[in-house]
Amino acid sequence: MMITNSECAQRSIVKAPLQGKRFDPTSIVLHWLTVILIVGQFTTAWLREGVGHGTSLVPALLAAHRTMGMMTWSVALARVFWRIRFAYLPPFPESMPKLQQWIAKANEYALYTLLLMQPITGFGEVVLHGRPFTLFIWQVPALLAPDVAIRSLFVKAHEVGGYALLVLIGLHASAALFHWFVLRDSVLQRMLPSSITARSQ
Repeated sequence: MMITNSECAQRSIVKAPLQGKRFDPTSIVLHWLTVILIVGQFTTAWLREGVGHGTSLVPALLAAHRTMGMMTWSVALARVFWRIRFAYLPPFPESMPKLQQWIAKANEYALYTLLLMQPITGFGEVVLHGRPFTLFIWQVPALLAPDVAIRSLFVKAHEVGGYALLVLIGLHASAALFHWFVLRDSVLQRMLPSSITARSQ
């Protein structure tokens, strides 16, 4: 089947505006990698509470939670660096009110802050327990003497941060779905993989 020059031109005209409204591929990959890690972290945290603290699954769940926490911190740091130095940030749709744009940016910055802080408070909680712990495939010896008072602050900060992160993610996802299903603009498409975006056309 032959494609005429006019058909090629029409396709390029259709694709060009969408490409200009999308984040760059690296930003998209880092975003969805973060999503996978966050889902894994909340899953391991909830499973740990569900199975109880005395079962044989707890050490494995804690090790997985810590490992994904360090990976999340590394990915979040990479995202901040990439965003500042190299990322392409597509503009919001012209129809989007300035207040909504400001709220979206505030939510995004708050998410970045929590993605960087949560692993730190979690690591502080572990280290101040004063016991060896597993991270990735390594057994890490006790790094500090136990400090119940300071550790309790890290425990509380990690707990509150987890709830705050869950709320912000819920708002972020709800807003994206609202733009997709109700407003029918390109906000969600900006961060979708290109294969999914192509099928939705």
